[in-house]
Amino acid sequence: MDPNEEKPKKPQLSWFWWVLLIGLIVWNVISFWPQGQPVANIPYSTFTSEVNSGNVANVTINGSSITGTFTKSINFPSSSQSGSTTQAYTQFSTNFPTDVGDPTLIPLLNAHNVQINVTAPASPLLSILLTDGLPVLLLVLVLVWIGRQTSRSQSGIFNFGHSKARQYNINHPTVTFKDIAGADEAKNELSEIVDFLRRPQKYHKIGARIPRGVLLVGPPGTGKTLMARAVAGEAGVPFSNISASEFVEMFVGVGASRVRDLFEKAKAMAPAIVFIDELDAVGRRRGAGVGNVNDEREQTLNQLLVEMDGFDEHHEVIVMAATNRPDVLDPALLRPGRFDRQIVVGLPDRKGREGILKIHTAPLSLNPDVDLGLLSQTTTGFSGADLANLCNEAALIAAGKNHDRISMVDFEEALDKVLLGAARTLLLNDEERRTVAYHESGHALVAWLTPEADPVHKVTIIPRGRALGVTEQLPGEDHYNYSKDYLLSRLAVMLGGRAAEETVLNAITTGAENDLVEATRLARRMVTRWGMGSIGLMVSSTNEEQPFLGYELAQQRDISEETAARIDRDVQRLLNDRYTEVQHLIEENRTKLDKLVEVLLKEETIDQTIIEEILGKRVFALDQGILQPVESTAQ
Repeated sequence: MDPNEEKPKKPQLSWFWWVLLIGLIVWNVISFWPQGQPVANIPYSTFTSEVNSGNVANVTINGSSITGTFTKSINFPSSSQSGSTTQAYTQFSTNFPTDVGDPTLIPLLNAHNVQINVTAPASPLLSILLTDGLPVLLLVLVLVWIGRQTSRSQSGIFNFGHSKARQYNINHPTVTFKDIAGADEAKNELSEIVDFLRRPQKYHKIGARIPRGVLLVGPPGTGKTLMARAVAGEAGVPFSNISASEFVEMFVGVGASRVRDLFEKAKAMAPAIVFIDELDAVGRRRGAGVGNVNDEREQTLNQLLVEMDGFDEHHEVIVMAATNRPDVLDPALLRPGRFDRQIVVGLPDRKGREGILKIHTAPLSLNPDVDLGLLSQTTTGFSGADLANLCNEAALIAAGKNHDRISMVDFEEALDKVLLGAARTLLLNDEERRTVAYHESGHALVAWLTPEADPVHKVTIIPRGRALGVTEQLPGEDHYNYSKDYLLSRLAVMLGGRAAEETVLNAITTGAENDLVEATRLARRMVTRWGMGSIGLMVSSTNEEQPFLGYELAQQRDISEETAARIDRDVQRLLNDRYTEVQHLIEENRTKLDKLVEVLLKEETIDQTIIEEILGKRVFALDQGILQPVESTAQ
């Protein structure tokens, strides 16, 4: 959460209630605290008798009340004990017998040399207030407080329709375009939005209409939300951030009410930016999907469409949204006048990754040996969030080793942890270690001797994550279009571990499960999506991982049984042909494979230098790209 974001205030007592509480405690302590020596409440006749006997030292007259001190203590019945027990008193109190007093008292006191003190009587109103009025006042205040709390709780029931958008501080923006790297094209497109928010009259003057909605599209972790905040920071305008899932509640109509409230607040703050994250949560195509239709979600979407279409052309409010599933959005959202501009925020290239690493390593203490250029080369396919996590993991590893600075070794260990998982303490017997070593050596040998395959970076038989061993391949540079030869080389590398086990050990284990799953998936995509099989150019599968894509795309999945059988035969042929070729390659290089296994069993982890010493220089190595450069043996 951003530190400038307004946080909900916790309920707390005001200063008035604290003062009242402390006053009541002090009042009760004073009331019940022992008041020195006990005072005897005596009749007026007893008082005059003691004066005549010379046993009164001094008196204090306060209205009709008389208090004083005896010269000698006398015994009177105790007021705190039952029965006939007595107690010695040196102080007394009494009252005049009439309202007008006793005119003979003063001469009597003077005759016996009694010291006389006279004080003004206290206000009876104050006495009544402190004795009888204070509890009543306290009760009234408690009832008022209970009423206010009840009113607040009842009003909260009717606040479901209020927007939950979070407001960011615009006086001190924390994110600008300087804090974003690897998305230069997106920043260039958004610069027009920034200029409009800064100088809207320039566009209104010539009759131009700025896009009302900007949809940021890209994979998770590429910085779409950060990009929207940077736009607000550059323009210096209010920024409201809300997730689309926060619109919908269990009560019907709440989502639509929150949409209205959000846009009303945005118009009041104009110029402003409204950012809706994960728009596909409410913006999915209406009428599509499996099961009952979500009326509440569709009402929310309808209200969103109405609000965006109902904007005054001179309202300086930009609606920005982010999604990684633009294919499922309702077409009404994407038409001109609503989200009429789509900006792709893709995975960063090598230069972009180096810029992102510079931003995230700026607050870190780095050793001079840290090469961000090399890190950017070995992190192909990483998003901005992945790179931030990599830097944090390296810092945690360095701190765990009590290092003052982060070295390149810490980054390499963090990269292995992110890609492969944490190393596990798993005791394997000699036979299992030998099987894993041949499996991983088979991957490495095939990758090294296949010209189109990615270079092998590291091979290990140390269990990591869910894998018993790992063969790590890292491409030389980014590529976004893959040839058939490259894909066939990928199949060969995936099948190399299983082929080495069967060829050398004459055994089949479960360690190749993940390899077979990935190889089958890749072969099926080659046949059904990329036109590399006997069915030709016909696309028969859109996306196996995301089957609910709407009616039009779902129609493309309908194929005949004959075509399905041909697809299965093509997939089987691709796998069998590559497996046969891999077996021949392993048999021809059996000596190199055995040497590689021997070194791997001894060292447990070997890098590219050692592999080159054993297998020779890789003459035909190509810098082809792949987004997931790791081959692993699943347990």
